[in-house]
Amino acid sequence: MKKKHAYLILAHNEFPILRKLITLLDDNRNDIFIHFDKKVNNLPELFVNNARLFVLENRVDVRWADVSVVEAELILFENAFHKNAYQYFHLLSGVDMPIKSQDEIHQFFDKHDGKEFIGYYQQDNKIEIKRKVKRFHIFPKSFRKDNGLINISKKLFRSLHLVLQEKLNIERNSGTNFKKGTQWVSLTSDFVELIIKKRKEIEKMYSNTFCPDEIFIQTICWNSDFRGNIYNKQDEGLGCMRYIQWVDNQIIDWRSDDFDKLVSSPYLFARKFSSKDLNIVNLLVNHLSVNQ
Repeated sequence: MKKKHAYLILAHNEFPILRKLITLLDDNRNDIFIHFDKKVNNLPELFVNNARLFVLENRVDVRWADVSVVEAELILFENAFHKNAYQYFHLLSGVDMPIKSQDEIHQFFDKHDGKEFIGYYQQDNKIEIKRKVKRFHIFPKSFRKDNGLINISKKLFRSLHLVLQEKLNIERNSGTNFKKGTQWVSLTSDFVELIIKKRKEIEKMYSNTFCPDEIFIQTICWNSDFRGNIYNKQDEGLGCMRYIQWVDNQIIDWRSDDFDKLVSSPYLFARKFSSKDLNIVNLLVNHLSVNQ
């Protein structure tokens, strides 16, 4: 019996990239689940020939750095977990791409079956963790809205509120050993089951925090029996098998001249891509279609 994989995709724009991503995941060993941001009014038409495709009806209004990102992920995990028995659950964004063939990806996870592919940030981040999840952030759905008097006022009040908490030494979630890393992961069914069981606890703990999507999975795994199953604790990229270009704390889009670097790398997936350079995506599709 073939071991099936579930691909869980968070999408809100760049639908030409999403269509190419679906093309490369369209394999009878895969089921694909997509959560479109509730703010998307016109959903793109998507087609598969071999995989099963599920577009979630229960959609969240996802706001950058807010717990709503976590809520969308939890909905994806729950829908997939209750749909079928999967060997692995892969969380991707709609602007990610596989950079290995499906045969190579399935062989890799067969070889390392039982490992959790979670990237862990390697630098000291105690101050960052305290600011993000040990303080109470007001107006969390407006983190990215800086224009207009109302939003500028929200930003000011949020900053003052954080300063007051610092002065009064107010610290929430003080008993938890938090860890941080990229939100994009590949998880076993057993670990996904644990996440689902902790859903209410997760939503309560991370409400009014900042960027909890980079923290909650790493923290749950680190503080559980699954910690011993982490594939690579020393290298964040290899830990999750995602190739991500960081420059000055910003993720840089992959471009056409990165093709050789991408396909020769040890990683399985890469992010992120842009319709400003669809050629790199087409190069990957052509390359992987030949090697499927």
